[in-house]
Amino acid sequence: MSLEYKDYYKILGVSRTATDDEIRKAFRKLARQYHPDVAKTKAGAEDKFKEINEANEVLSDPEKRRKYDTLGENWKQPGAGGGEHFRSRRGGGNGANGAEGFEFTGTGFSDFFEQMFGSSGGRGGFGNMGGQDPNEAAGFAARGQDSEADIMVTLEESMRGSVRSVSLRRNVPCSKCGGSGAVRGKVCPTCHGEGFESSTQTFKVKIPAGVRGEHKLRLAGQGEAGHGGGGAGDLYLRVKLASHPDFRVEGGDLLHELDVAPWEAVLGAEVSVPTLDQPVSIRIPPGTQTGQKMRVRGRGLPARTGPAGDLYVVVRIQTPKEITEAEKKLWSQLASESHFNPRD
Repeated sequence: MSLEYKDYYKILGVSRTATDDEIRKAFRKLARQYHPDVAKTKAGAEDKFKEINEANEVLSDPEKRRKYDTLGENWKQPGAGGGEHFRSRRGGGNGANGAEGFEFTGTGFSDFFEQMFGSSGGRGGFGNMGGQDPNEAAGFAARGQDSEADIMVTLEESMRGSVRSVSLRRNVPCSKCGGSGAVRGKVCPTCHGEGFESSTQTFKVKIPAGVRGEHKLRLAGQGEAGHGGGGAGDLYLRVKLASHPDFRVEGGDLLHELDVAPWEAVLGAEVSVPTLDQPVSIRIPPGTQTGQKMRVRGRGLPARTGPAGDLYVVVRIQTPKEITEAEKKLWSQLASESHFNPRD
């Protein structure tokens, strides 16, 4: 189970010294281009959207970015911090640990991300991965350990719900040698002496409408195998809401930054703003200021119980970078006639 290094800077098309603002702008540009709902070329758009979301997840988080930059392409080298996680989470290929390795596809995150930033399991149950459990030796059954992984959920999926196919690939005892690594005193031809082989299972994961960040989806019996006749543990998929080019998430509320012209802010205007469903029309009141928020009730994320969140439209007044001579004369006339002083 080899993992490919992900160059997140290259994925977003920014330099390694890029500022937070440059990363944010690069993400928003690419996210608008590849968002599955608006992409002109649908083939590959969803995978590309998930890839740039993963890159943004790391580079927009100071702690994750620092870790990513520190480890670099040597992330799997001994002492770098990645190799130990790899052995405990994925199964390094030797002994009991090898038989317990697992990896996922369909969660929206690459194995590289899960390796470096994901959870390594350990919610309880059987956790002695280094050898035989004393209870098992004494004839007692032990339940398998629960495991965790991240699953990327788009805001649209949170809004409407969805069903995703997730594949779980795990190492199981070799069917030829039973996990011993040898057949009739010779190296097992199936597992080449490692004692385990790969097994892949695909199942449907229901993402209910109203699911939010850090919610956990439980897949009963899909964790690590039990011992001594004990049942398997559970698998918990921890929801990570994908970043969206048009909205920020605060709890169940959505924030949308709306660019308005100076005259719209001064005189008022009727404008259309996006939602996760259909665009809605809102009124910009005369005298609106930059940073002012307007609330659209019930247009945020739905809740699994209780009312939906709200949409907050945050105004950003934009000024033209280039103007014609005629426009310059009008602005000059306004400046000479107006008694407004923003510094008073």
